[in-house]
Amino acid sequence: MSLVDKSCREFIEALSAKVPVPGGGGAAALGGAIGIALSTMVGNFTVGKKKYADVEDEVKELIDKGLRIQSDLLDLVAKDAEAFEPLSKAYGLPNNTDEEKKHKAEVLEKESKNACAVPMAIMRKAYEGIKVHQRMGQIGSRLLISDVGCGVVFLRAALIAAKLNVMINLNTIKDEEFIKETKKEMDFLVEDGIKVADEVYQSVLSQIS
Repeated sequence: MSLVDKSCREFIEALSAKVPVPGGGGAAALGGAIGIALSTMVGNFTVGKKKYADVEDEVKELIDKGLRIQSDLLDLVAKDAEAFEPLSKAYGLPNNTDEEKKHKAEVLEKESKNACAVPMAIMRKAYEGIKVHQRMGQIGSRLLISDVGCGVVFLRAALIAAKLNVMINLNTIKDEEFIKETKKEMDFLVEDGIKVADEVYQSVLSQIS
């Protein structure tokens, strides 16, 4: 059974068990999917209301975009587990002779790069989701504005959690150019994503206080 096909209880039990997957990356992806789902819910409650007729088409676009992000993040729950398995095997490779050491280093380099790809994708999707919430918070139903705040907090957490999963894999990579380019994108996503998420949260807070 796929991780995302488990019940909420089964997923949490698997997450807490002494098994390598699911782990932090899968949890980040699932948290992000929950976060963007809240934006879609707000949009669905906004569509069809006369008060929001002028922005209905844009809200529908946000719903469609949110659903795509949600689907991608759910797929990334499973992909994170798939990427970790070959990396965990690489750590167990023999390391006795010079030839074995060289082979292990090469495999670790390759699999560590592959393991970076999934949390980087989670970061990108979380960032996109934060941007969707930003606009939904501006034009969506005021009755559900607190859900925009809740959703953006989930996505903010997903963004940061995914960053940690990128960073730990970067520690075993020797390719300096790869590290430089990855950190450059990662830092932008985190800095701008947190900035926008915090602005959305504060806006929501001021409206409901």
